[in-house]
Amino acid sequence: AEGLGTKTSKGGFTKDKTLDSILNVEMVKEKSAEEIKQIWNQYFSAKDTVYAVIPAEKFDLIWRRAQKCPSFLYALPRKEGYEFFVGQWSGTELHFTSLINIQTQGETAPSQLVLYHYPELQKEKGIVLMTAEMDSKFLVVHEAQCLANQVQLFYATDRSETYELVETFNHRSSEFKYMSVIAELEQSGLGRELRPGQVSDKS
Repeated sequence: AEGLGTKTSKGGFTKDKTLDSILNVEMVKEKSAEEIKQIWNQYFSAKDTVYAVIPAEKFDLIWRRAQKCPSFLYALPRKEGYEFFVGQWSGTELHFTSLINIQTQGETAPSQLVLYHYPELQKEKGIVLMTAEMDSKFLVVHEAQCLANQVQLFYATDRSETYELVETFNHRSSEFKYMSVIAELEQSGLGRELRPGQVSDKS
């Protein structure tokens, strides 16, 4: 049932946020992947959050890589340059915390964004459902969306040199260059709409 049994952890995030708490999984088993996608997108379009339907093979790639490289440094365009966030996988949840918080609070730094991935329908329907919770004191939706898009950019890429940045961050951190993330982001155009002066009015 809607909203029942959801436990919130520190930072106001839901603990054990199950797919069943959002979607009647039994009911949608009868539906096609396309129909489920529509239901998911429709449900979340009214909400102030990030969500996606990820093709199974793309999620497989992300998931395999996340096992080997559970964390990465993401850059978020801000008015004064970039703010860095560390994204850390914990099971199928991906937790983002700003680097400055990690530097000041260490391991206890709270997450500012959590992406929840639901592989329950992956085998049968070929899709993985994703949604998020975020701390709106730190992030607005299009910023959270930019971070979520970067997960695909770096973890689902076909370009070996892009994924190499993730490997370097995890396994050869002394060689990792912050600027290389920014260069990749600029090249992809992902952060463009966040830049003041080029703001598109999609709000």
